[in-house]
Amino acid sequence: MAGFIKAVARSAGPKLAIGALLGGGALVAMHWIDRPAGQDGAEAHPAPLTTPPAPTRVSAPSQAVAPPVERRSDQPMAIDPRALTVKRVLRIDGPFRHGDYVWDEKGAPASGPVIITIDLRAETLSVFRAGYEIGAAVILYGATDKPSPLGAFPITQKDADHVSNLYDAPMPYAQRLTSDGVFIHGSDVEYGRGTHGCIGVPVPFAKKLFGVTKPGDIVVITNGKRLDVSKAQVGG
Repeated sequence: MAGFIKAVARSAGPKLAIGALLGGGALVAMHWIDRPAGQDGAEAHPAPLTTPPAPTRVSAPSQAVAPPVERRSDQPMAIDPRALTVKRVLRIDGPFRHGDYVWDEKGAPASGPVIITIDLRAETLSVFRAGYEIGAAVILYGATDKPSPLGAFPITQKDADHVSNLYDAPMPYAQRLTSDGVFIHGSDVEYGRGTHGCIGVPVPFAKKLFGVTKPGDIVVITNGKRLDVSKAQVGG
């Protein structure tokens, strides 16, 4: 396993590709809904009683973001592969071992959609903003008795001080992915350790990741599939 991670490190970094598992379809991280139009009431100067009441004025409809739909581990969502276009990857020199991570936002857009990709086989996570990789880390993942799920899942909850109610264990900077308890969270990432299905990342990295995501951002988990980075710049 260590040899495989070293081989991954010598490349431009851990990058995933999404195949038939995810399929097509629109990116459904957010849904827009219309609220009922508000009413401002009658005109400021009432009309004489002998005339019909003045019509009310109806404001333009407002829009709100619906909360992301919670999904079980066996209910991944479909996403548009175009959302996974990579424009830049970080340069990772030397071995990429358990506990290691990189974070570099220089040259990346200050805003834009955030997508996280996780490759269980390579034991790595990458975070992209507007197609620019801004961070990568070696991870822990689910053991064979409770494996991590595969597919795409929205972040549905964030809690910087979360504590597992099943295992009474701290899960700092936790970000919920599934309704049955799979999170990304800070952990002591050491070789030979595993999780109960969650994705564990170094705590300092988890804090940085927590700071750039929002509910509805998508996390894509695969087992050996990689993104096409043939046209991406290498920097950072």
